[in-house]
Amino acid sequence: MTCQGKEDTPLPYTTSPIKLLWSDLSLFVSKLWALPGILLPLQLARTHELDELYPSLRNGATVLIHIFLVVYQLAFLLSLPIILVCMVPGLWILAYAAIAFTINYAIVMLTLNGFQQVLVSQVPVVERPGHQRERWLYINGIAAGHHWVQMNIDQLSYTFGRKVTGVHNRTAGIVFDLIECLIQRDFAYATGDIRRSYVLIKEALLDPECDKVVLLLHSQGGIEGGLILDWLLDELPHDLLNHLEIYTFGNAANHFNNPRWTKLARPEGIPAPDIVHQFGQSVGYIEHYANSGDIVALGGVLHFVEIPNRYMGRLFVRPKSGHLFNLHYLDNMFTLGPDMNVLDSNPFMDMEVEPWTTAGINGYDGSPHRVRYQPTMARDEAFLPVALGLQRSRTNGVGRGLRVKDFSRLWQYRNGGCPKDIGVQHYNDTREHVHF
Repeated sequence: MTCQGKEDTPLPYTTSPIKLLWSDLSLFVSKLWALPGILLPLQLARTHELDELYPSLRNGATVLIHIFLVVYQLAFLLSLPIILVCMVPGLWILAYAAIAFTINYAIVMLTLNGFQQVLVSQVPVVERPGHQRERWLYINGIAAGHHWVQMNIDQLSYTFGRKVTGVHNRTAGIVFDLIECLIQRDFAYATGDIRRSYVLIKEALLDPECDKVVLLLHSQGGIEGGLILDWLLDELPHDLLNHLEIYTFGNAANHFNNPRWTKLARPEGIPAPDIVHQFGQSVGYIEHYANSGDIVALGGVLHFVEIPNRYMGRLFVRPKSGHLFNLHYLDNMFTLGPDMNVLDSNPFMDMEVEPWTTAGINGYDGSPHRVRYQPTMARDEAFLPVALGLQRSRTNGVGRGLRVKDFSRLWQYRNGGCPKDIGVQHYNDTREHVHF
């Protein structure tokens, strides 16, 4: 379903939840061709012990449990209309559903989730001066039990050289997780893990001992992070939100807000005609990373990013498939070496940038050796370092020889590093809509 008179424009995320639900179901059906891309490519020969599909007993058991739950949950859902047709009494239907949900809950809690909701990375890292004033938090996506979330935050800790706290978005099985995604996305319903994450993030932003909060989101975690961000924008001033940085992978959200702020800057002694308007984004930095063949990204960030002011933040698209966080995203975008440090080079970060073009982003059709970068409405030019802004002006708007790593802020955090915030290039509000 699209907006009336705009056949290619998805519905606003503030429209009727029922219309949004129908639209999302239609969207999911249209993207079914990409369903195998959730797990493919497997690349089992290249996996390491932190990957979700690394051949181990624990991972094998997790996959088997998920397969059983898919069959169990589909059988339960398909049985409901049969029961209704057979005119089974309502109390019996309620009892049947209660028993089915109780069995499902027992299976996922005892075999996948455990009862610990907030996890901390367990791998040894040598934190550098200043890291103690940072808070790194992660919210996982669908089908991730305790074991996989722990592997996620451990690999993040190796990758960025910091302790990482994970808020466990507990799985209920793939089918029920997808239903929960629809409820969160279309009805803006905040589940318990959203509320818990919001408390942790808000506390960190209000902590005078904390200078920076980095929020990492994957898959369904993007939906939850988007709802959390909406709450934060309602309650916290811009100067606090500016300490927040958000980085998403395979984002399933249908919107991501980051409104601009503007204020008058009139230093003492400056006459009124020389008043300067200062402006910026509420949240310090937002970057989205997506695989072009990932069905979750296709129904999320890649589907909605073209709408002006709907999906704020830089977008980097890798022309491959795969949805698993460690195996398909971190391993390819922040590749670890044998010493568990991020390599200085990998095919994704070394892709050439194609700036200032206007080709469509849905369904990547560019060169396999290049990557697209999408700052919607060019709003993120304000985040370009001065050196890059100057290079652009010298080349009449075309940056030559630039790679993904030259534009990725998250890349600068690898191995305990920090971005060099030496200056920011601002432009006026008349900006082109561009892709890389």
